[in-house]
Amino acid sequence: MVEAVPQVLSLLQLSAGPVLVPALLDLLRQRVAELREQRCEVPYPDAGPDAGPDAGPGAGQAAPAPDGTAKPPAPDALPGLLDWALEGLASVGALTLGDGQATLTPLGNWAVWVKLEQICVAAQSPAGHIEQSAEDMLRGCVRLTPGPARAEYRAWLAARPAGKAVTELLAVARGDDALLRGLAFEALRVVGAAAEAEVRAAAGEPSLRPYALLWLAEHEGADPDEAPDVLTREETTWLWVDTAAAVVDHGESDLLVRHLESAVQGTVPALLDEVRRVGHPRTVQVLVALAAAHPDPALAKAVRRAAFQVHTGGS
Repeated sequence: MVEAVPQVLSLLQLSAGPVLVPALLDLLRQRVAELREQRCEVPYPDAGPDAGPDAGPGAGQAAPAPDGTAKPPAPDALPGLLDWALEGLASVGALTLGDGQATLTPLGNWAVWVKLEQICVAAQSPAGHIEQSAEDMLRGCVRLTPGPARAEYRAWLAARPAGKAVTELLAVARGDDALLRGLAFEALRVVGAAAEAEVRAAAGEPSLRPYALLWLAEHEGADPDEAPDVLTREETTWLWVDTAAAVVDHGESDLLVRHLESAVQGTVPALLDEVRRVGHPRTVQVLVALAAAHPDPALAKAVRRAAFQVHTGGS
């Protein structure tokens, strides 16, 4: 019944006026029959409300009464269920009832349009990940350019409640994959205001803090180019290491060399000194990969020495 009600609402919305309750009941019967057929359900119309699927092959037949006469068939439950649904919708202002007919209110029309828009957006998923978990969806977006990736985020978000989606995305962001952490916050930018409370709470977690602060700054209207100004030097360095870890796991070695040039520190020794202090869990792997990728032997040697010092706990 609950799954069939949206089609009843669609009829009310398309009619743009009052619809007789018997017409709604006919549509409801059709939709319930379709759902039962899709699920290969075997109906037991006369088995009574307490009969389950194990009622036996004779459950659909009228059983004899104690006096030997046939019992009457079980009453039709759908009219009562339709009344229950219509009264519930009327109680929240979605429709009005009167004279055996129902009329969708402006609030009800708006609700139907919103749901239809969500369905249409979800149907336009370019990469086909809307039924997958947040982690699988983000992994599927790794090779997408920003535009198609945002379209995929929108489609995935439209197919589930915002609160549940935000919780799933932040759970992925807390994982070990730095690239998925960044993509999770890109998807959260598509969520917008509905994610603010949880993102603000995530700013208290060291691994998420730089991403959360940047998200909040942009959400509050900061220019994306100026948003990094909200980070402290230590947070900026932590984010540099995290981004480098993403490049190590998913990128090419030349990207890692170019990433070195994006550091805010003016010299490599200053960068290495600050990288050692921030204590990112991937520091050693990042420095070893950077040393292997860099074409300058002297710089590569200094980076390897820094990796060894971090690994052994030296200064």
